[in-house]
Amino acid sequence: MKRFIITGGGTSGHINPAITIADALKEYYGPREGCEIIFAGRKEGLEGELVPKAGYEFRDICAKPFPMKPSVKLIKAVMAFNKGKKQCKQIIREFNPDAVIGTGGYVCAPVLEAASELKIPVIIHEANAFPGRANRMMGRKAALVLTGFPNQEKDFPKAGKVVYSGNPIRSVMIGNDYESSRKKLGIDPSQKLVFAMGGSLGSKTINDFVIAASKMERFSDIKFVLGTGKQQTKNISAEDLSAPNLESHMYINNPTDYMTGADVCITRSGAVTCAETAAIGTCSILIPYPHAAHDHQTYNASAFEKIGGCVMMADADVAAGKLFDVLEDLLRDDKKRESMRQNAKKLAVLDCDEKIVNAIEDVLRGE
Repeated sequence: MKRFIITGGGTSGHINPAITIADALKEYYGPREGCEIIFAGRKEGLEGELVPKAGYEFRDICAKPFPMKPSVKLIKAVMAFNKGKKQCKQIIREFNPDAVIGTGGYVCAPVLEAASELKIPVIIHEANAFPGRANRMMGRKAALVLTGFPNQEKDFPKAGKVVYSGNPIRSVMIGNDYESSRKKLGIDPSQKLVFAMGGSLGSKTINDFVIAASKMERFSDIKFVLGTGKQQTKNISAEDLSAPNLESHMYINNPTDYMTGADVCITRSGAVTCAETAAIGTCSILIPYPHAAHDHQTYNASAFEKIGGCVMMADADVAAGKLFDVLEDLLRDDKKRESMRQNAKKLAVLDCDEKIVNAIEDVLRGE
């Protein structure tokens, strides 16, 4: 029987890969020798909601983010870290895992530190092209670091092994095609579709751009589908959404169909979104979230831009109106859109789950 403790929290970009890795481990080890997995994180965090929904046991631990500068918050963070580490040691002793796996976020720190002190193999998955603080810190004690982007060995010089695995995505994202997705969505074959979303919470910049574009004469024959997001929807009026060629939803339940069937996608550049962009081969305009830690979304988008796999534009430039001409030119240029799709696919790792499980298996064997 193989046992794993998995941790990762704060954002869906940490939690969803953690759940996907758990699913892959259960699929691999379950039929062979059995597999038990528990998650550790903050009950009041997003992981406290998403992990139980995915069917996994969840243990609540204490953790707080470490501030960038010395302050009273630093004292509270250290106290929470020490309390959380003590809790995690107790969980580890009771559960006796073969390895502890972290996917990022400050909640990982006490879990992975406790595992390291108890001589349990520490495994990290870093989804972004620029590693987060928790993963950089714990990478020094990791037996294995799995990376979402290539050539990240230099970021983890003291790790036991660094393996480029890609980012795990849901299997539903793979296998759809342009024509069948459009048919499923009821999109006229002759009409161009622009799909835009700024994540589950939404993006004011992306929302404002799409609302304005949908009302312009030059885009009157383009269908826009916009995911406004939970947080931003309240700031949008019925008048904003009145254009006949604009369809909006607070939350997009089936982004795969829209991403596959769109002529152009406009999104942020979180690690999971980028992985889905590559797997599907979308023609994307990536707008990095300007307040992301260490500007990691710009690093993610740059990996696509360097190989001609996207158009990257700063949030401020979109807000300044510089995207209208770019979008119009892209919609007119069939060859450029197809070239971007093919280039984006070069960053796809469709056997990511297999690479992750094999790398973990090697660590457990001592290889």
